[in-house]
Amino acid sequence: MLNIEIRIKGHIKEQWSEWFGGLTIDHSDPDETVLTGCVPDQAALYGIISRLRDLGLQLISLSSQEIHENNQPGSKPNGVSGE
Repeated sequence: MLNIEIRIKGHIKEQWSEWFGGLTIDHSDPDETVLTGCVPDQAALYGIISRLRDLGLQLISLSSQEIHENNQPGSKPNGVSGE
C-alpha cells in the first residue's frame, strides 16, 4: 500500500474523487489541487497519473511512501520470503 500526495496546477472539483480512486481533493492555493490518500500499489498510482495526463493537467510534484502493516507475532517482515 502506498500513501501518496500529488500536486497539480489548476483545479479539479471534489466530485472527481471517485474517478481518482477515492483520493481526497483539496485546493491549497488559488491555482493548485492536492490529491492525497492511499493506493494499493504502484500500478494504481500510474493509473492516476495517466488520468491526470489525459485531462491535460500539469504535474507539480508527487510523493509516495510505502505503508508497512504491523507485523504480527511470528510473522516475517514484508518482503521476506519463506525457506
